[in-house]
Amino acid sequence: MALCSIPGLSWPTSFKGARILPGKRRNEAQRLPNGPPVMITSLSAEDVSDKPMERIEPGSLPDVEPSQLARALEELVERSASDWDVSHTTHSHPLALFKVPWLDKLVPGLEKLAAEYHIGNFVVVRDTGKLMFESMPIYARIGMHLLFYGDLQIDILKNRTVGRLLKDVSVKQGKIYDSPKSIQSIPSFVATYAIKLDELLEPDLKAYKCFNDFFFRRLKAGARPVQNVDDPSGICSAADCRIVVYPTVDLARKFWVKGANFNIPNLLQIPPDSPAAKDFEGGSISIFRLAPQDYHRFHSPIDGVVGDITDIEGQYYTVNPQAINQDFDVLTSNVRSVLYLTHTITGKQIAFVAVGALLVGSVKWTKGAEKGKTVQRGEELGYFAYGGSTVVAVLPKGCIEFDKDLVKNSGKGLETLVKVGNSIGRTSSS
Repeated sequence: MALCSIPGLSWPTSFKGARILPGKRRNEAQRLPNGPPVMITSLSAEDVSDKPMERIEPGSLPDVEPSQLARALEELVERSASDWDVSHTTHSHPLALFKVPWLDKLVPGLEKLAAEYHIGNFVVVRDTGKLMFESMPIYARIGMHLLFYGDLQIDILKNRTVGRLLKDVSVKQGKIYDSPKSIQSIPSFVATYAIKLDELLEPDLKAYKCFNDFFFRRLKAGARPVQNVDDPSGICSAADCRIVVYPTVDLARKFWVKGANFNIPNLLQIPPDSPAAKDFEGGSISIFRLAPQDYHRFHSPIDGVVGDITDIEGQYYTVNPQAINQDFDVLTSNVRSVLYLTHTITGKQIAFVAVGALLVGSVKWTKGAEKGKTVQRGEELGYFAYGGSTVVAVLPKGCIEFDKDLVKNSGKGLETLVKVGNSIGRTSSS
């Protein structure tokens, strides 16, 4: 199994002498004062130096049949309707598989894999420039492995394709988390990801109507101030997320998006010889990936005017970087909704693409649905119902000069942690 490496960066490859929590065993859940168990989902690079990061490959789980993976994913979702501790179901993490012993029976070798490798991704903390490791939820790990089987029909799944399976479990999970009973899962979700309640508009967990109501929670006014708000050329982050930015699609394909069919016309589902495609020729892209624990409302990166929306049917593949970085056409295959915004300062259109993903119920537009409305940077456009997902912003050539630190990290194949309103660049002077 290959060790994941990142060009231009180095850290110990012997993976010895790590510390996770002083005086704690790796499989022991950390506790908040007077609170429930908290799963460790984010660690420093030093903390994960004891073993390599898994590079997910078809042979990673050699003793597992696709039907077993499919059943495990279905079981994780089914159990979330009755077991309100999310760390026992869809938000089980590799560092705490001891909490779900039944899973290793369905997926032989999964526990061994988690013992030998860290399963997840490195991201850059923008404020410090340091690497942080984010653990991958088990549902995403299983969902990605299923992609290796392509459109294979699995007998035990009543001849459903993998794509159909992923859609079915995504729709089912959305319905479960729309149920009033699902409010019982909110406390364990907060504990699992150590979500800060003091920045929420409604910090009382009992006030939410269902899990999804909490998932697309609102923040207090002023919780996400727009950086350089008085500079009309500023462009800001559309989400609390992990971001990569590329001045051209060719660079995005070189360092990040490996799907063979990735290009702007396919992403927007427009004819390659259309005027719109010509407008975006040579354009820049920024990819904002939201993890399950993030604030899931997305905001306008520019000052502009709301235009048309195009909804595109598609798949529900995981948007985890390890899927994007392999030859899976995730961004151009997944269900997505494209909003066109007219940039005030240049008069050019940008495409704001909300991409659905595994276990994401739906994309909902709020101010983004009000055609003709003027929006300012940082104003809400919409939100994702349950699940981690992605926004892709496509800007015409020469429309943006990205911040240098983001360009540098993206060129190394690294995402950077940013929040709504943080600067990602400014309108090019040219």
